[in-house]
Amino acid sequence: DGREYDFRVSTLPCLYGEKIVMRVLDKSSVRVGLEKLGFLPDTLAKLEEVISRSYGIILVTGPTGSGKSTTLYSILSRLNTGLVNIITAEDPVEYELPGINQVQVNPKAGLTFASALRAMLRQDPDIIMVGEMRDRETATIAIEAALTGHLVLSTLHTNDSSSAPPRLTEMGVEPFMIASSLIAVLAQRLVRTLCPRCKEPYQPTESEFTRYGFTPPPNLQDLVIYRAKGCENCKNTGYKGRTGIHELLVMSDPVRDLILKHAAAYAIQKVAVEQGMRLLKEDALQKVLLGRTSIEEIVRVIYSG
Repeated sequence: DGREYDFRVSTLPCLYGEKIVMRVLDKSSVRVGLEKLGFLPDTLAKLEEVISRSYGIILVTGPTGSGKSTTLYSILSRLNTGLVNIITAEDPVEYELPGINQVQVNPKAGLTFASALRAMLRQDPDIIMVGEMRDRETATIAIEAALTGHLVLSTLHTNDSSSAPPRLTEMGVEPFMIASSLIAVLAQRLVRTLCPRCKEPYQPTESEFTRYGFTPPPNLQDLVIYRAKGCENCKNTGYKGRTGIHELLVMSDPVRDLILKHAAAYAIQKVAVEQGMRLLKEDALQKVLLGRTSIEEIVRVIYSG
């Protein structure tokens, strides 16, 4: 189909032979617009407002394989107007982005995320992307960059958005620096989308929702959702393609106050929800009600992630 793919291969010698895991990177996926990543309209509107700011830190969080890189690249593509100087530090550079200055870090040669960041700050950047905040030094330099008028994008390994500030504190970053620089945290996962040709409509029971901590919709008796079935089109899996589920924490004064007080993630989450934040599982449930995925799939992803 004319598309280019990269393969990242890991091998491991096991008792009965070599074990191989391959990660397939579709280079065309980097050109996917933000509107095609599965965001609900209100979440997308908030995210677009956040990335339009001229300085501060935006973090994308989630486990390995949750689509963080694709989201970051989509944000960079949206910001890449030709009028801004964008520089990235990555390990490795997964996709080439025309018009963006990409640096591949090489710790063996002394080019770490931290040293790359220092060098990048002398290149008059407007927007900086750091592949991952792995240590205190990298996080501190990134925060200092955000406080001096740069928009900084990066990733962090946390299970939800509210856990990001405490995680940075655990890394040794001062709470006042986090509160001053962080503008948003986007937590995400990837769920399989139901095959449009064979997805099967049915009427769910209340227990299907309550069993996993979901609040049943008010119109349950009239509700129709879908489940996987399987056909030739989806190789009998019942699913075809993937979409994102998201949790966007936008900083507010009450949340900043909690960060300054070394508050736990649950306290930050409580205040954020009171201010309108939609939790990951709530966003996932909306995707079920819209017919994009199934209850079984969101349970598999949320409770295994």
